[in-house]
Amino acid sequence: MSASFGEMTDEQLIHGVLQIERNMVDSRFRHSMGQLENTSSLRVHRRKIARMLTEARVREVAQGLGKNTLLEKHKGTFSPEMAPAAVSPAGAEDGGFLSGVVDKLAESE
Repeated sequence: MSASFGEMTDEQLIHGVLQIERNMVDSRFRHSMGQLENTSSLRVHRRKIARMLTEARVREVAQGLGKNTLLEKHKGTFSPEMAPAAVSPAGAEDGGFLSGVVDKLAESE
């Protein structure tokens, strides 16, 4: 699995981490509302974030950079619309960060 992270550029790696963190927040929100069907996705997100941050740290050490240097360097260019499809959640909608949750809440009323 880390082999696929090794093929990503530094910027893609950091953008992937940030996108998965957004997905994690969305999953936690849906879980607290009782709308998350697959609760194991929380664990999967946590582990994927850890793997990607480990790869980022390995790259920082190899380049002689300080801790979280890559994150600080590339987080300003992050845009959820530009995030790699490989880290986007399955079935994610293009309507925004909480659009799926809002749609489900609207349906229940």
